[in-house]
Amino acid sequence: MELVARRGEVRWVYAHFLVSQRRACELLGVAESSCRYVSRRNDESLRERLVAAAREKPRWGYRRLQIVLQQDGSLVNHKRVYRVYREAGLMIRRKRRKRLLRAGMARPAVNGPNQEWALDFVHDAAESGRKFRALSVIDVYTRECLALEVDSSFASRRVTRELERIVAERGAPEAIRCDNGPELTSRHFLAWCLERKIELVHIEPGRPMQNGHVESFHGKLRDECLNASWFGNLWDARRKIAAWKEEYNEERPHSSLGYVAPREFARRIAALRSPTAPCAPQFVPLPEADARHSSTEGVV
Repeated sequence: MELVARRGEVRWVYAHFLVSQRRACELLGVAESSCRYVSRRNDESLRERLVAAAREKPRWGYRRLQIVLQQDGSLVNHKRVYRVYREAGLMIRRKRRKRLLRAGMARPAVNGPNQEWALDFVHDAAESGRKFRALSVIDVYTRECLALEVDSSFASRRVTRELERIVAERGAPEAIRCDNGPELTSRHFLAWCLERKIELVHIEPGRPMQNGHVESFHGKLRDECLNASWFGNLWDARRKIAAWKEEYNEERPHSSLGYVAPREFARRIAALRSPTAPCAPQFVPLPEADARHSSTEGVV
């Protein structure tokens, strides 16, 4: 406990109990001279100079103002400057950092490929200590890993270039679910999604479970590949992670898909929804009366 607080305890004991000041000092272990000391210092001149300097530089703190005083020839201890600075009410009000708030949204049911893609990054390091990131893109319905690119960094243009490659192969998704990273909230990325009419769904900050499909995929990736492999360098990491991606898509049974590999599940869904499939619904032409009614309906 500091001396100022201990002196305050002595004054409190002296005011509330029938004891002398000497006895209160003995009980609390405070020297009588320290308790009875009255400061004779006068900080008025320092206060005036400090207030004048603060008026010229209102957004400067006490350390910068102390440098201004030293330039004028005043050698003052920084602790004394801080005490007078506080007593004069010159403390700067710091604005609290505004945090992005996103309201949670009800997750719509996904019942087909390319309805929603999940996107996120995972981090690791090579033997040399060089860190790298892996960009993961997952189809939420088929659980296919559409991209698993490895590099030391990913700018927003690199992300959109990879998405362009996937779109050229299988078409654009209806929505992309991702977090609030700088690559995924940049103007370039937002404009890219808006231009292609892709709904961008950002999860709430600190709620990774709202992007659970890609988080589950990252758990498998880290458990089966990243923690089980030793990467000599970036190229070695790309080779091993690409091999694991192919194994995941083509061979690994997925429990959510009835223990079928994601690529095989996607092929089965495509076959079932093909117009030539035996179980596909047949389109029956409208009767002549209904067709005539529908053709005249709405004509004014």
